[in-house]
Amino acid sequence: MNNLALKVRLIAMNLMIYAVWGAYLSSLGIYLGNIGMGTSIGAFFAVQGIVSLFMPALMGIVADKWIPAQRLLGMCQGLAAVFMALAGLMGMRYGADVTFAQIFPFYAASVAFFMPTVALGISVSYNALERGGLDTMSAYPPIRVFGTIGFIVSMWIVDLTDFKEDYRQLFISAAWSLVLAVYAFTLPNCPTSGSKRSASIVEALGLRAFTLFGNRQMRQFFIFSFMLGMCLQVTFGFAGTFMSDFGQNPDYADAFAVRHNIMLSSLSQVSETLCILLIPFFLKRLGIKKVMLISMLAWVCRFGFFGLGDPEGGVWLFVLSMIVYGVAFDFFNISGSLFVDQNTTDDIRSSAQGVFMMMTNGLGATVGSLLSQMVVNRLVYNRLGESSFDMMQGWSLAWYVFAAFALVVAISFAIIFKYKHIPERQ
Repeated sequence: MNNLALKVRLIAMNLMIYAVWGAYLSSLGIYLGNIGMGTSIGAFFAVQGIVSLFMPALMGIVADKWIPAQRLLGMCQGLAAVFMALAGLMGMRYGADVTFAQIFPFYAASVAFFMPTVALGISVSYNALERGGLDTMSAYPPIRVFGTIGFIVSMWIVDLTDFKEDYRQLFISAAWSLVLAVYAFTLPNCPTSGSKRSASIVEALGLRAFTLFGNRQMRQFFIFSFMLGMCLQVTFGFAGTFMSDFGQNPDYADAFAVRHNIMLSSLSQVSETLCILLIPFFLKRLGIKKVMLISMLAWVCRFGFFGLGDPEGGVWLFVLSMIVYGVAFDFFNISGSLFVDQNTTDDIRSSAQGVFMMMTNGLGATVGSLLSQMVVNRLVYNRLGESSFDMMQGWSLAWYVFAAFALVVAISFAIIFKYKHIPERQ
């Protein structure tokens, strides 16, 4: 397989992985609000973190030792498709009367099998590029761009069809998963380590990956990854609901930012697409510490602009928030995966990516989702029944709280994380 064909294959894989996610991640909160589960939004997003505490690391161990990563990717996506379709069927059957107990277990099972595929997709990409003689730092970011394009495509589909309002977004996600499940078995092989010995209980649970915490630099990196991971799910969980709530005010009901808030949110992914291409330049010249610090400051702006904006005269602040998201997400997430790849050995590379996912989309997302739900409940949902102005004031205060947290993390990181950047090694 020539390098162009290889890149095209990996582009298709990345596009579909993130299309699965994009079908519901930005709009699920709107659907849950419409069926009276607004106070459970945090739980639906926290489960992504809970399963990421063990599933990516566990699947990483399996991929390293027993089942080639591309096959495991297909298996996980197939199961994710089945369970997400079942969640959609619950929503279709019971409509606005669907209960938490009816839809959440199927959704949670789907997420449990989907989350490891993000790290598995990274492992498949890096392995195939290296075996093709390509430099991962320069070759992977342009490929990963198409993952963001897939995310945007799904967002536009659910927005323009109004699927963002109901259960049909779950069927879109399931359809993408099913196609990817079949496609994954055609991807380049990722050889396992070939170990025939029985795995210890430590390895079986994915705990061996915690040996990475023995290195001071990696330990600090993972701890701050956890803190940044707390920011990741906040806007996915609440941005769409926040902008939709402006519609309760007649002055804003017909504003584009209210009627097509998911399409507006897709500007975040457009920005992400462009920022991915900047990563090789900044990472080689500035190093991981400065790149991650830029990401943290971008999170401060992301949340702060939401707090200051509105759908009419302040819509430009919403747009700025979408633009800085690309820096906030990519300069941490993509650069972080490259940092992990370059600072681990081949025998635990998939496991290491699993640990990175565990700290960000696992611990970070779980704690962040639950704490942000507490903040929103206290400042927003406790004001239900009051004027729309009072409720939106509560939303602004919530965004300021999130911005303050990101600022504290940035200052702490600048002081504590020790890293000497050597351009020749990047």
